Amino acid sequence: MRMTDFQDLTWKEAREAIKRGVVAILPVGSTEAHGPHLPLATDVIISVEMSRRAAAKLNARGIETLVLPPVAYSVTDFSSDFAGTISIRRETAAALIRDVCVSLYAQGARLVVIANSHLEPEHIASINDGINMVNKDTGRAVAFPDKRRRRWAATLTDEFRRGDCHAGSYETSLVLAARPELVREETRRELEQVPISIAEKIREGATSFTQAGGTEAYFGDPRSASREEGEASYEALADMLVTSIEEALAES
Repeated sequence: MRMTDFQDLTWKEAREAIKRGVVAILPVGSTEAHGPHLPLATDVIISVEMSRRAAAKLNARGIETLVLPPVAYSVTDFSSDFAGTISIRRETAAALIRDVCVSLYAQGARLVVIANSHLEPEHIASINDGINMVNKDTGRAVAFPDKRRRRWAATLTDEFRRGDCHAGSYETSLVLAARPELVREETRRELEQVPISIAEKIREGATSFTQAGGTEAYFGDPRSASREEGEASYEALADMLVTSIEEALAES
């Protein structure tokens, strides 16, 4: 059986994989409130699952790919008024991205790719900061398909594109498809829709979920979530990573 998780390798297996020119996907998420029905690790679960599915597709195409241990801490200030949320400074988050990528490139990795599922603007900025530092320090590029961009968003659900997708149908469906045992089903079935675009509220100046109207740390419609929707979204997310990686390799 081919292993796709980097941490499952021995150091000698990792050395050989890197020598062969492995592509390394770094899943990035957060530890933050995702409604009363989803775990704090929701973003991490999604990033890891999309990474594993992309790695399987790439390995089948002859592009050796491994999934790195995930980054579980990020800038999560918008949900800081909810228990369990752990936020770190933008500079800390950027430095972590930079250090992981530089370490892999110093060992000989072919390409490092960011698979991110936490969409807070300051967090996205920290990823781009880290990527810029990698380029400055090594001259190497890091692939980062930002799913907020029209090209990628067009392949995802209507709820995602509207922006009312924090712990709504989009994310709940993804967790149902990957870790259904972690969804609090009785609670989910009782949740009312919160048809508020967090993206629009941020543009209007909201600085927290509570200010934006997400008093239970969710937006969208968790009750309409399904495993089938989650599977379809994972297919799109995996293809997003595969396309980004193939394009980055073609340019290198």
